[in-house]
Amino acid sequence: MGKTKGLYREEFPKGSSVRIVGRPRLEDFLASWKHHNKLTSEQLNDADQIAEVESVGYYHGGDELYVLRGIPGIWHEQCLEAYPSLGKL
Repeated sequence: MGKTKGLYREEFPKGSSVRIVGRPRLEDFLASWKHHNKLTSEQLNDADQIAEVESVGYYHGGDELYVLRGIPGIWHEQCLEAYPSLGKL
């Protein structure tokens, strides 16, 4: 949460391109995250996908939660990486 920009300030603004981290990191997150908006096992299949941030929300305490265009589920900041934008996806 708030890796570089702090609480309630999104790492990946709406419209930016992101890459979902690789499957091993998603599996680690799935196994270790014990709080709100847990990943589903179906989301593991989206590892390494590139998508556009459709919207950003926050859980109480500042956790960033992302909706990605065309990819189901709620995504935590820890499950995403910046991806150089190459125009609209």
